[in-house]
Amino acid sequence: MTVDPAGPAARAPRATVAVAFCPAPPLLLPAVEGRAAAETAALRRACAEAVTAMLAASPEVVVVVGDGGPPGVRFGPGDAGDLRGFGVELELPFDGRVRPGGRRLPLAHTVGAWLLHEARFPGVRVGVSPADVQQLLRDLPGPVGVLAMGDGSARRSVKAPGYLDPSAGAFDAAVASALSAGDADALAALDPEEGRRLLAAGVPAWRAVGTALAGRGVTARLHYDEAPFGVGYLVADWLAA
Repeated sequence: MTVDPAGPAARAPRATVAVAFCPAPPLLLPAVEGRAAAETAALRRACAEAVTAMLAASPEVVVVVGDGGPPGVRFGPGDAGDLRGFGVELELPFDGRVRPGGRRLPLAHTVGAWLLHEARFPGVRVGVSPADVQQLLRDLPGPVGVLAMGDGSARRSVKAPGYLDPSAGAFDAAVASALSAGDADALAALDPEEGRRLLAAGVPAWRAVGTALAGRGVTARLHYDEAPFGVGYLVADWLAA
């Protein structure tokens, strides 16, 4: 009898993973934005397209990954986020109804839950920190959806939250190039220190997804790459078979 030294786990086919990359500005929600702006409408359409493409893979579970949650914590039914810090009395359940004692969602997961609600996703949702993505994707049977939430640099103009940094545009352009090419290795190699300096909140989620999908063939499409308010917003979808 011939024994495969790699073992049965290594021979098991990898699950199909469909990813939607979306930013997480509160103004993505019409209730926060108030009077509609053309720039926001275009961003909202791009996010809807990316989420629709991700859901076209028919995932039973969508993993929402974003910064702000502690490692090891999984958000699910009964948990909720709110937008009171942005002047709006609105509470958004992550999955199902809000329950007493449920966890409070970070902003990225709150916006992600809204995107899935708008897309009418009926399946299971799990919210995690970037540190937990790789193991969760190993554990879940496919196909699996991932909604990776995070902004590019907030230093793209003099009116940006972090003011203008000349290197911010090039940093976001490198992320856009990796997203457009389906280059998981390039995402995994993003410099976290530079990301923090440039106030690019999406770097932890991008790095986590890139690491989880490293070495896999990816079909990619970039939907949006603009900085209308001095913050880089990047929207893309990937399919890793």
